[in-house]
Amino acid sequence: MDKKLATTIGAAARVARTRLELTQADVAERIDVATEVYGRLERGGMLPSVQTLLKLCHELHVSADELLGLSANAVNGVARPGEAPTAPQERPEVRRLLRTVRPLEPAKVKLLGLVANALNRR
Repeated sequence: MDKKLATTIGAAARVARTRLELTQADVAERIDVATEVYGRLERGGMLPSVQTLLKLCHELHVSADELLGLSANAVNGVARPGEAPTAPQERPEVRRLLRTVRPLEPAKVKLLGLVANALNRR
C-alpha cells in the first residue's frame, strides 16, 4: 500500500466530509462500507477501491483529482474547502435519526410520525 497516497486521500476526504457537516457514519452509509472501514480510510490506514473512490467523489462533491491531491484545489496534497453543494443539507442529528428509523417496521415508523407531529404542535 502507498502510505502517502492513502494519507492524502484520507485527509482530503475528511476535509470534504467536515465541509458538508457529515459524520463518518453518514459517509460510510452513503458509500456502502462499514463505519470502521471509512474511519480507517480517513486515517490513511487503507486505500479505497476504484469503485469506492468514485462513490466518495460523488457523495463528498469532490473530483477524484482533489481526493488524490492532483488538482489545483489541493494544497499540500489536501483538498481545500470548496463551495458548499447546491443541494440542501440536512442537519447531522436529522441524518442520525433517519439512520435509526430506516430499519424499523412500517407500523413503528407511522407511530414515530404521529409522535413527531404531536411534538411539532407544541
